[in-house]
Amino acid sequence: MPNDAALAVADAPHTPKKNLTTLTLAALGVVYGDIGTSPLYALRECFSGPHGIIATEANVLGVISLIIWSLLLLVSVKYVAFVLRADFRGEGGILALMALACSRRFATRRRHWSVLILGVFGATLFYGDAMITPAISVLSAIEGLNVATTVFEPWVVPLTLLVLIGLFLVQSHGTDRVGKFFGPVMLVWFGALAVFGVAEMLKRPDILAAVHPRHAYFFFRDNQWHAFVTLGAVFLVMTGGEALYADMGHFGRRPIRRAWFALVLPAILLNYFGQGALLLANPAAAENPFYLLVPAPLLYPMVGLATAATVIASQAVISGVFSLTRQAMQLGYAPRMSIEHTSAAEIGQIYIPAVNWTLLVAVLLLVLGFESSSRLAAAYGIAVTLTMVITTLLLAVVTRRVWGWHPALVAVCILPFLAADLAFLGANALKIPQGGWFPLVVSALLFTFMTTWKRGRKLLARRLREEAIPIKLFVDDAADGMIQRVSGTAIFLTSNPDGVPHTLLHNLKHNKVMHERVVLLTVRTEEVPFVREDKRVEVETIGSGFYRVHMRFGFTEDPDVQAALALCGPHGLQFELMETTFFLGRETLISTSRPGMARWRERLFIAMSRSSARAMDFFNIPINRVVELGTQIEL
Repeated sequence: MPNDAALAVADAPHTPKKNLTTLTLAALGVVYGDIGTSPLYALRECFSGPHGIIATEANVLGVISLIIWSLLLLVSVKYVAFVLRADFRGEGGILALMALACSRRFATRRRHWSVLILGVFGATLFYGDAMITPAISVLSAIEGLNVATTVFEPWVVPLTLLVLIGLFLVQSHGTDRVGKFFGPVMLVWFGALAVFGVAEMLKRPDILAAVHPRHAYFFFRDNQWHAFVTLGAVFLVMTGGEALYADMGHFGRRPIRRAWFALVLPAILLNYFGQGALLLANPAAAENPFYLLVPAPLLYPMVGLATAATVIASQAVISGVFSLTRQAMQLGYAPRMSIEHTSAAEIGQIYIPAVNWTLLVAVLLLVLGFESSSRLAAAYGIAVTLTMVITTLLLAVVTRRVWGWHPALVAVCILPFLAADLAFLGANALKIPQGGWFPLVVSALLFTFMTTWKRGRKLLARRLREEAIPIKLFVDDAADGMIQRVSGTAIFLTSNPDGVPHTLLHNLKHNKVMHERVVLLTVRTEEVPFVREDKRVEVETIGSGFYRVHMRFGFTEDPDVQAALALCGPHGLQFELMETTFFLGRETLISTSRPGMARWRERLFIAMSRSSARAMDFFNIPINRVVELGTQIEL
């Protein structure tokens, strides 16, 4: 692989000051919806969930102390301060972190593969989280109607389904437009969180004692095992931290940090203080401390605002899933899918229809299957905690190998994060029988799909190489004048630039002619987010009218062959599209008993290949200049 520094742009573009406020507002509407709506259900699950603890004064102070320090240490310090620094040329998300960790060569192949497996598994866990987040968020908001009256109880699930369908319908309008609409709504939401929290805090200012971490210590000392179990509910306050990192490519690091420290963190801390103060005054309020903070005349408007906020909460993971899916495609872990760009200014803002509708179906089935946010809370957390553990491990690799930190410094900074992550993971593991199995099953299935696709593509390339004729030998034979040449240029896409493409041989066999200029085009995705334009193409003259062209794209870029061909001019290779024909292969894959991959995985790979988007669409090749030739390949 070419040197990353030579291929990639120097740095992510600096955010202009005039756009910083706009991007911060948009980030508020997309990135922080998930973590910003956790006050709806997090404290409730600590005291009235399946493993709820009694709301005594000591327990309330202990739980609030745990919440405060979890937000400060694991979100503010770990994610906002550390993990956001580990961007790969402006891109975030666990696959970008994996690629960054692999940007320096490992001493052994085993270590390299260990990092790759960690990254891919972490990515699949994020998908499981993305399915549960919209369901639990919207359900918990609409359940607020039950605080005022039981009349709406039969309508909670149908209303939730309608709201979720509406959310996924607007995704095609793009993250930028959605964010600009959602940003002001979230501004009002965080303002309301702070106001209602402060109003209750003024009645019981002694809740502020929870700032001292000794209350968290006393909580564990007095409750022991039950305190450990409660960690599973406390963790709900941090859901959304991983989406914060995954969405960095949409908005950049500065707007995300600015929104967190200026508004999001203060607002949610004040609301948790307010809920804690309410429980000190009235332990029975543990049934739904969030809505019981709200004065009765404002309850229905607050339910409406909460519903809007939870719809926005879902946006954080949905946009994160779009980014993650494109990275998976470019890195070779997912089949080609149609991608729509929704912003002319921000390259990271995309919409993937197939992912959008698949996610919608999964979310609707979850709502119908679990029917309440408390039941969903049992399934929520295990995927996120596992992802956070993997992020911490990959961050350790990055700090040591990429940033060059001393091992002692890595241990001092990373081990506390890892210890906290493992504690939360252990507590959430207790939820597996009650529903935590769902995201694990989803992750296992997706991990199988992604690794099968990666392995299958390598196996297919190997089979093609085994049957390929060396290009030098073929060019020498073509030079003897026995093959009739016709005017124009023929471009053959091939993954093996050193062998004769099957499509070229098939064309010669059936049409008995060959073009004056023959270009063997290989398109590669590098493990960097972007490739500089001057490094995009390489042209090599083979002889007798044959050329070899390498095109390179970053894993966050869409391969645009048509645009990249124009860059071949300075290398002495000009193209006139109306005189150029693209020859693409349409492989018919057959599962065999040959060594390479298990038969069931071969069949799965074949099924995935059939659903893959057409190469001409994915690579932006003019459809009226394409000839497809079929070939049969035995795996």
